[in-house]
Amino acid sequence: MRVVLPILLAGGAALSSTSANAQAAPPDIGPHGVVAIGAGVVPEYDGAEDLRAIPFVQADVHWGDINLEIRGLRARADLASDPRLSIGPVIGARLPRSDVDGAVGLLPDIDTAIEAGGFIGYRFGGDESGQGALAMELSVVHDVSGVHDGLLATASASYAAVRRDDFFLSLEAQTTWVNQDYARTYFGVTPAESAASGLATYSPGSGIKDVGVGVTAGYWFSERFGVTGRIGANYLVGDIADSPVTEEGRRWQPSGGLAIAYRF
Repeated sequence: MRVVLPILLAGGAALSSTSANAQAAPPDIGPHGVVAIGAGVVPEYDGAEDLRAIPFVQADVHWGDINLEIRGLRARADLASDPRLSIGPVIGARLPRSDVDGAVGLLPDIDTAIEAGGFIGYRFGGDESGQGALAMELSVVHDVSGVHDGLLATASASYAAVRRDDFFLSLEAQTTWVNQDYARTYFGVTPAESAASGLATYSPGSGIKDVGVGVTAGYWFSERFGVTGRIGANYLVGDIADSPVTEEGRRWQPSGGLAIAYRF
């Protein structure tokens, strides 16, 4: 489900930039970067009111001109040699909707979906440490597992408000467009499902799914160890917001996480 991704993804620009600034080692000495592991909370499913605990995992490993990134359930490779440009493939998992309470729990379960695609981004401005930089990015993924057969396009922006050797702070915003297949799988209700659940029949179309904001910050206790965290929220809009699934939950989708970070 999409709400898992902001908590695990949006801190990426901050973590990656800090890793690059802290690690000035040349690429020919081998891999170097940052790994962060902790715990977080996200909505139980996309549109839900209740929260559930999940792992909060981030990693940026630089090896030559390639930057391998892990954001929880999603992994990608930045293949651009230009430090301001980022481009490459991405693959990730969307968590299932199952064992849900209430009327939504009477709808058919949705299995874990595997999504693959690509991303492109560019960083504007900023000083030598990266402070003041504005990073813009577009990612497009498609379900390759046959669970929802949908397409999602996410546009995001991240501003590096503070970049110091021991502290960083980033502000983020994003919005996601989804096609009809995705919308109907997660937010639609067929006549048969309506009869089983009591929810009104609903057939959403493609469009903007949500808008979101977040804050990511981190502090380094030493050269190797630190802590990073993020809080944020998405607000469901359009056909997605009008869905009976959302009405059973809420439009605001908060998330947060805290992790111990190690750089090498």
